[in-house]
Amino acid sequence: MPQPELLPGAPEFRIKLPKDGGEARGHLLAEFGGNGTHKFLLREGSSVAAEAWPGLGDHARRNRAELRASGGIVDDPADPGPPQAERRWVTARNIECNSSSAAAALVYGYDASGPESWRTAEGHPLADYLSTGWRTPRKAWLVRGSNVSGHNLVRQLWLTEDFVSLAAAHLPPLEETDPTKSALRRFVEDGYEGAASYNQKRGLVDDLHAFLTQMRVGDTVATIGDGWLHIGRITGDAVQTSSPGGLSNVRRTVAWMPRSHAYEELPEEVQQKLSVQHDVVDLTGVLDALDGLTGRTDPTTPVATGDTGERPAVERPAQRELSLPHITGELAADLLVHDRAWLEEMRELLIDERQLVLYGPPGTGKTYLAMKLAEYLGGGPEQVKIVQFHPSYAYEDFFEGFRPVEDPETREVAFRLTAGPLRELADLASLEGNRHIPHFLIIDEINRANLAKVFGELYFLLEYRTRSVRLTYSGDDFALPPNLFVIGTMNTADRSIALVDAAMRRRFAFVELSPRTEPTAGLLARWLKREGKDAEPALLLDALNARIDDADFAIGPSYLMKPGVYRDGGLERTWRTKILPLLEEHHYGEGLDITARYGLDALREQYP
Repeated sequence: MPQPELLPGAPEFRIKLPKDGGEARGHLLAEFGGNGTHKFLLREGSSVAAEAWPGLGDHARRNRAELRASGGIVDDPADPGPPQAERRWVTARNIECNSSSAAAALVYGYDASGPESWRTAEGHPLADYLSTGWRTPRKAWLVRGSNVSGHNLVRQLWLTEDFVSLAAAHLPPLEETDPTKSALRRFVEDGYEGAASYNQKRGLVDDLHAFLTQMRVGDTVATIGDGWLHIGRITGDAVQTSSPGGLSNVRRTVAWMPRSHAYEELPEEVQQKLSVQHDVVDLTGVLDALDGLTGRTDPTTPVATGDTGERPAVERPAQRELSLPHITGELAADLLVHDRAWLEEMRELLIDERQLVLYGPPGTGKTYLAMKLAEYLGGGPEQVKIVQFHPSYAYEDFFEGFRPVEDPETREVAFRLTAGPLRELADLASLEGNRHIPHFLIIDEINRANLAKVFGELYFLLEYRTRSVRLTYSGDDFALPPNLFVIGTMNTADRSIALVDAAMRRRFAFVELSPRTEPTAGLLARWLKREGKDAEPALLLDALNARIDDADFAIGPSYLMKPGVYRDGGLERTWRTKILPLLEEHHYGEGLDITARYGLDALREQYP
């Protein structure tokens, strides 16, 4: 029987089963399977999980059963089989599978992605050894060339000779027009040995793979030179050539648009993408914005070689702009705010700063106001996420980090990179179709955590929304979307505002809610009037706060805006169990008779 032909240049791949369940090995085959991908040869002696999980498809389940019945898969004689161990089988012969994913399902006992599951001995995924598959009809790219070994190629060559390029000075001649990432990695490892660090070589492999295999004729291409954005369309395939000094050995021809755009005038979302520090950057996420700059109206029509980019004028749908709704009188009345202009100022602060902190003593309604304002400005609670900081809160809780996660199929627990509430909300806000919708993150008790530890490199992004940074864990280039707003609340009885991190104070606008000033000062009286209740609690609260010498420990009205206060004996009970204990803590060690100074009887003497 003839042996199947292995795919030339592809190494052996492996899958390690959990709990020391053995290892499976195999090879890509030159022949294609029924789904259009390379077939896969599972080697004799490979370990196979004996249990089929509920997530396994019917076809794979039948395949396992047939191989078991025919003797292709047998009990593993080396399996010691302790009661707590997962049982395993072993392949008794080479098994030809329709695809790498079919082979992975056979091994795991549940459906899995073969291109990601199978790995080389060095840990590289099988996907790196496959030719480029389907991609969107038109993409957009940034190619940097303003500083190539000290030369500004954008000004000197690209715009005058109509091309973009990568240096690739040590890349050998390529025989294939669509090289896999694994082939490029091999060329880079050999050609740049001693000339580049590991990280530089990895970045070069990514740049070359995008330039040679991901870019297509008709894609939009952009570059930055001397503070101006130049946009064009790729009109030719990638070619290798010799160039002076090896500065532009890999090229693609481009039809550049006659008009350039000042960087400072670009849309914010475009500036964010342009800040990613790679030589080749995928800009497809802002393709609509680039089309808006160039006036392109027919994104589906491919561009032929030599096309000048001219298109018939067709009306383009207007882009929906990000905005925050103005404050209405109804909202001000609902929040019992005395002056609508005060709320409008908060809206203006959010537009200008995108971050603000409501600070004040306990009971001043900071969290309630933050939630109501965010829901109104964002258009509903779906655009609002709330987190509460505490002393043990960290960057990994807030943004992203490795956490123990149970696999729903295998029930194995492993550490996986997990997004926190800020990353989740940022990803939601940056989705196509969401970018004009405001999204709000409310951070309750923002001053109770170590802010420098929680925010990490995100501090930079709070101030520079048009830039991106490389993330600590995932390594992604990340920017905070312009439609993400942050409202924090801060209890001044816990920590004075003067003790807050100076970097945070520079990045947030601070709005005080004090029982001694409006809108908080008259809030309880307005609430009592609206509810048809006696005004005495408001008079007592004003008298109480007049006797408290420290404004940070004044008592807010929300303690007296609950139904239980107005049942029989409720006011006295609330005063004794809620308010006086706060003041006892404030005067701890002073020997002061709290009840004599702040009790209801003492305060009522002012209002006989």
